[in-house]
Amino acid sequence: MAAELVEAMNMVKSFRVSDLQTLLASMGRSKSGLKQDLVGRALRLVQTEYSPELLKNVRQLYESRFPKTSGWLAARRPDGVPVAYSSLSSSPTATSQGADYLNGISKPIPTPAAEVKLVPLPFYQTLETLLLPTELIAQNNEKLQDSQCIFELTPNQADQIRNASELRPGMRSIQVALRICYTDSIGVQEDQYPPNIAVKVNQSYCHVPGYYPSNKPGVEPRRPCRPVNITPWLHLSSATNRVTVTWGNFGKRYSVAVYLVRVFTAADLFSQLKLCSVESAERCRERIQDKLRFDPESEIATTGLRVSLICPLVKMRLGVPCRVLTCAHLQCFDAVFFLQMNEKKPTWTCPVCDKPAPFELLTIDGLLSEILKETSEDIEELEYLTDGSWRPISEERERDRERERSNTPDYPVVDICIPEANGHSPAHSSTSLTGKSGSGSVGMSGAVAPGGGAVVDLTLDSSSEEEGGGAGGDSEDTEDSADSPAPKRGRYNYDKDLVTAY
Repeated sequence: MAAELVEAMNMVKSFRVSDLQTLLASMGRSKSGLKQDLVGRALRLVQTEYSPELLKNVRQLYESRFPKTSGWLAARRPDGVPVAYSSLSSSPTATSQGADYLNGISKPIPTPAAEVKLVPLPFYQTLETLLLPTELIAQNNEKLQDSQCIFELTPNQADQIRNASELRPGMRSIQVALRICYTDSIGVQEDQYPPNIAVKVNQSYCHVPGYYPSNKPGVEPRRPCRPVNITPWLHLSSATNRVTVTWGNFGKRYSVAVYLVRVFTAADLFSQLKLCSVESAERCRERIQDKLRFDPESEIATTGLRVSLICPLVKMRLGVPCRVLTCAHLQCFDAVFFLQMNEKKPTWTCPVCDKPAPFELLTIDGLLSEILKETSEDIEELEYLTDGSWRPISEERERDRERERSNTPDYPVVDICIPEANGHSPAHSSTSLTGKSGSGSVGMSGAVAPGGGAVVDLTLDSSSEEEGGGAGGDSEDTEDSADSPAPKRGRYNYDKDLVTAY
């Protein structure tokens, strides 16, 4: 489904104005406007109302314009630009050695074998077809089946593999890749491994990608279905290479194919992306104005769109802002990290909206690239306005903080932790600026030490308060304390009979 959707979108992008108008009119849509408006309208139509009838109309229009073109992705790239991959349809120069398919006995390839087409992969460019897509045929009712196929390498192909550069230790840029998919002649097929798969090349088992552990509870681990590199186990000579595929027979039909491919890295794809898929700043402004254009039929008017400068993948500032042409949002992600992640774990999903994000639909945002160069590192968010301009959000936040500070009332702060002259620190207590302490089960009279700390009289307890109180009340105590002489001071410069509370 996803592969057919991508195929239809690429066909639509190669249409002329007359083709776009015909397609939109056949589906009851408006056919007025500039070409870029027609393309956007047609892409949204394909994405939102995808159906077999719509796909049939798109293919008929495409074939009427390109009757002899075998690769539907040829129109995606401009002339003179090297394509990262090619269609995996059968090649007229394919070797005839793949005509034998062994399941215990020699058997010719069925006539409609070339109808099965595998989806092109961004990191692989097909150089030659060594074995056309061939169905795995069960020989009995057992659940585990063994199917064999044979092919030979020409001297030129063997030399290409020997002289290929190393991308990393043990991995060359020219490989022989084995691919498996469902046997279905409708549309292009994605790689799909059968259950209990094992691949043996010339009596030696080769590595098949394992399962990815799932971080979500209740979700089973998923195996990444990608081409299997069988190059290290091949005979790089005229000798026959025999491949045995062990697979689980549970009712579904599978086909196997072998290709000589060139492998690309994330850096190679990034270079191609910068070369041929950069959206100009003016086109980006037009897109923003289209989204913020006033709609008289809508009750809500949008005056701005906020975009984060932080990549949703790695939570770092964007380096090369990238997005998908078919996505409705303006939020971008970092192209370098996106390609590196898909090189290790190919999902090709937009990290913003989780919709398909194939490589051929990626584009670099020219406007946001200029903004990132003009703004400082502390700006993490901006807002697009109706006229296509923008403003940073950090200034507005600073104004809000200043406004909050100006509206905050000032409260007096009492510091009771000033150290005394003797080097001791007074204890935290409920003593206020007046030196009066709160009442409790133990009577404590507060005073201020010469160092400015709070001093508490611990010699006065509740019983002495009752004896000194009598019928005279608080007024007599106040008069007695006023007539009494000042207490003597000790050698450590604090009042006699008074101790510092820690």
